[in-house]
Formats: sequence, C-alpha cells, structure tokens
Amino acid sequence: MTGCCQVTTAVAEEAAAAEIADRIVAERLAACAQVVGPVRSSYHWEGEVRVALEWLVVAKTTDARLAQLTSRIQALHSYDVPEIVTLAIAAGNPEYLRWIRDETTPMPPETR
Repeated sequence: MTGCCQVTTAVAEEAAAAEIADRIVAERLAACAQVVGPVRSSYHWEGEVRVALEWLVVAKTTDARLAQLTSRIQALHSYDVPEIVTLAIAAGNPEYLRWIRDETTPMPPETR
C-alpha cells in the first residue's frame, strides 16, 4: 500500500463543499480537495426514501492524517450523519503520491 487514501463527503450546497475543501487543504489535512457536482443522491433517511442534489468533496491525504481529517470534516459538516468514506490508494503515480505525503506533513510553527 502507498500510505495514501482518498476521502469523500457529500454536502447540500456548493458553498459548503468549497469551504470544507479550502479549509482542509489550508490546514494541510489534505493535499488537494476537488468539488464535484451537483450529483443526484437517493437515500433512506428517517424511514423514507429521499432524493437530493448534493456536492461531493474528494480529498487526498495520508493514512497518518486520516483521523484528523475525518474529525475536521465532521466538525465542518452540517449533516447529522455525514458521509465520510475512505478508500485506500493501492497504487498511483509515485511522484503524485510523494506530493500528497509532502503536502500533508504539518509545517513547524517557525516556517509558517
């Protein structure tokens, strides 16, 4: 395995997706985050099938930063039970994977 993963979440509004994406990248919890949408979601909630337009945030991070990223998404998210799904990156461009690791390494305070 590469030590890297992709995390997705879905939100109700494009502005909320953009805020989550921008914050997690600025905080170096993700090397990049893409906003995709709208997408049509069908799901069960509170005993009924619902349909909604949502926006996806697709973030790339490391296994080492995953717990912090998950916690941060939960804090920024408006849903009671937010989708936060993680997929391991089994393989990829070695230079891109190195970039993910470099960009998610916390910076020492003296270099900020």
